[in-house]
Amino acid sequence: MIKNFEQLLKEAAKSPGKKIAVAAAADLDVLLAVENARKQGIAGAILVGSEAEIKKIAADNNIDIGNYEVIHSDDNAESALTAAKQVAAGNASVMMKGLVDTYVFLKAILDKDIGLRTGKLTTQTTVFEIPGRDEFIFVTDPAITTAPDLAQKKDIIENACFVAHKLGYKNPMVAPVCAVEKFNPKMQATVDAQELHEMNERGEIKGCYVSGPVSLDVAVSKEAASHKGYKDKIGGSANILLMDDIESGNVLYKSIVYLAGGVGAGVVMGAKCPIVLTSRADSDVSKFYSIATAMLISE
Repeated sequence: MIKNFEQLLKEAAKSPGKKIAVAAAADLDVLLAVENARKQGIAGAILVGSEAEIKKIAADNNIDIGNYEVIHSDDNAESALTAAKQVAAGNASVMMKGLVDTYVFLKAILDKDIGLRTGKLTTQTTVFEIPGRDEFIFVTDPAITTAPDLAQKKDIIENACFVAHKLGYKNPMVAPVCAVEKFNPKMQATVDAQELHEMNERGEIKGCYVSGPVSLDVAVSKEAASHKGYKDKIGGSANILLMDDIESGNVLYKSIVYLAGGVGAGVVMGAKCPIVLTSRADSDVSKFYSIATAMLISE
């Protein structure tokens, strides 16, 4: 089981030769992340975007652009489509979002003519290394699915479990995070959480354990679970935090980064390849870890 990014980087470097296709690559943090991935033998890259801007950023930061294939495009939507075509053609194993709106980026991935669609829901999982914790925490979905219904939450869990399985978490503990850890018919999040737990018990959600309603403190703290008299085995042991909507997921994501000093790797599943989708404000380190995670998952 991979517990931190140091271990993850070592594993990701064991399968060299693969490439990532970057849409709208004229961004310093993106290029620094890509360069770091190349230097550590994790991935090469195809850079799509303004050739002049990409080369200027590279030259100003001592990045040898000769190590990369650059495909010129002045338009972000065109850049995203071109990057998607590179993956569909087998020239790259992973697609990455550069300085382009998420909506525009995802539209290219879902373009019927390109062929990256699978019919599954595309969702994002962020793999977090947090100071004081001895293994990863997976947060989903903080970036794509706005207000998932029950069926979509099932898909989100399955996509997150795929990521967790690839990192060695064989039967991850999934916590549908609610404001309380008790069923309340007036709180839809707890209704969905209870149904997801029952679906898991019936074998409709496999490869994991899904608890019923659970509050965040109980999910991640054995002390809180004990103090509250919480009996479910997930108490303090959650691996995957299923957030009720994009707002709660995004707030948790940013709280971990900006208040707890955590660093995350964001990957999107549901298409024919893993997709690196991070916030434009994320650091080059976070983007680098996201590339490494996506490359490892693509095995």
